[in-house]
Amino acid sequence: MNNKINIFCLPFAGGSRYSYNGYRQYAQHINIVPLELPGRGSRFQEPLLDNIHDMVEDLFAQIKERLSHPYAIYGHSMGALLGFLLTRRIVEESLREPRHLFFTGRAAPCVKKVREAIHTQPREEFFASLKELGGCPEELLQDEALMDCFEPIIRADFQALASYQYETGDAFDIPITVMTGVEEDISREEALAWQQETTALVAVKAFAGDHFFIYGHERAIVNIMTGVMLQQQQKALRRPAAATLLMEPENERLW
Repeated sequence: MNNKINIFCLPFAGGSRYSYNGYRQYAQHINIVPLELPGRGSRFQEPLLDNIHDMVEDLFAQIKERLSHPYAIYGHSMGALLGFLLTRRIVEESLREPRHLFFTGRAAPCVKKVREAIHTQPREEFFASLKELGGCPEELLQDEALMDCFEPIIRADFQALASYQYETGDAFDIPITVMTGVEEDISREEALAWQQETTALVAVKAFAGDHFFIYGHERAIVNIMTGVMLQQQQKALRRPAAATLLMEPENERLW
């Protein structure tokens, strides 16, 4: 029997299940389980969704029968918002809750940032806005053939983000670990604002890099998830915690 805890991984804007392939090589004690949204990756032939709540319903349908096994949720950027709303959906249905939430590259959903609706911009202006926001890997922006493929996906995702309106709700009792890049547009206070969504502990960690710092720190991020989940598992079994978080102190700081 596989006793590893599942980490359901949710895509960022323009991302797919393949975006987390680099995590798998470091995941020895947890299961990295990337989820796919329509219109990309293995579901490329399906119509795109441009509403955040429709995306959440799709993700919920994928995992609702898989929640009997211990799990956590991880999401980067748009994926963090999806993870937050997906957790609300799970709690609403009185299903088994995630043991932990791991979010990268996203201020708390209650933080209001004034953003132009860039999904309506002409192509060149749209690409320039993506570059300025750090909302798309540089390698992708420089590959015109790839952008021909990914542009509709990214536009749909940004439309979903632009139309989202935050609504207050009951706080979870689920611990949250928030990780950000020191060069992205997220302040310490905006990251700590995730505390508004839970009565449990919120830990905030910062890594060297911009919005896509996750691609320079795959091992460290997986080690953090692994350490947290093993410690929780051992605590649940009432045994002394033996897990050690493997950090990269020269590139990471704890706020």
